[in-house]
Parts: sequence; C-alpha cells; structure tokens
Amino acid sequence: MIAARLVRMIEANSEALASSLMQKLKTHRDLPDLNKVPAEELCQRVFEVYRHLSDWITSRSVAEIERRYRAIGARRAMQGVPLSQLVYAILLVKEHLWEFLEQEGLVDRHVELFQEMELLHLVNRFFDRAVFYAALGYEQAHAAQVA
Repeated sequence: MIAARLVRMIEANSEALASSLMQKLKTHRDLPDLNKVPAEELCQRVFEVYRHLSDWITSRSVAEIERRYRAIGARRAMQGVPLSQLVYAILLVKEHLWEFLEQEGLVDRHVELFQEMELLHLVNRFFDRAVFYAALGYEQAHAAQVA
C-alpha cells in the first residue's frame, strides 16, 4: 500500500500546487520558450498530474502514459519549445511536488519508511516514463517537420 495520506493531500491541494508551479514556470530563467504554450493549456496539464496522481502512479498503464506524453511532446515540438525546456518543465512538476510535501512537514514525519519509499518509487517511475515518452513524441514530431 502506498502512503495514501500523502497522495490524498497532494490531490486535495492540486489547484494550489498547479497555481504556485505556474508562477515558477512563468518566471524561470531556464524556460524562456515555455511561454509559447498557452498558460491555460500548461496549467491544465500540471493540474491533471497533481489532481489524479493516484491514478497516474497506480492504475494507469504504461500505454496510457505513453499516449499522453507522446502527444504532449509532439505538441511542444510544434509550439517551438526546445526539448531541454520540455524535459526540465516535467522535472520541475516532480520537484515542486516534493517541495510541497517538505513544506507540509510530511516527508520528515515518522511515516512508515516502506510507504515513503514505495511512494517515491511510484512517483519517480511515472515521471521517468513521462519524460521518456514526451521526448519520443517531440523527436517524432520534429522529424516529421524536417521531412
């Protein structure tokens, strides 16, 4: 069993998490081309991850993650967002999640170590797949543009 309490807290705070991350993404010096993505679209993608985190890490298949993130990668390529910025933005979604848990004091509490490790593993596995499939979709869209 994963640390269900942590996941519920993340999902319950998904709007605030997405909103605060959007502020970071808008002003981040390493993401100047991310502004090519409509703010509403970007916010919706971030919110979707946080709001449905339990689905993404437990019940969504690899094929579903592949389909979603290949499409995102292809869309960002068409929007002119460099691959490095796409990958970094996805990684910042994960980093922001851990910062939230640290701020809430939940990462340092004496929650069972196994549950914390399991949650860490599931979240990392999801984001690793998201980055891979987004990059794959990006590369395929880029190759199609060049051809």
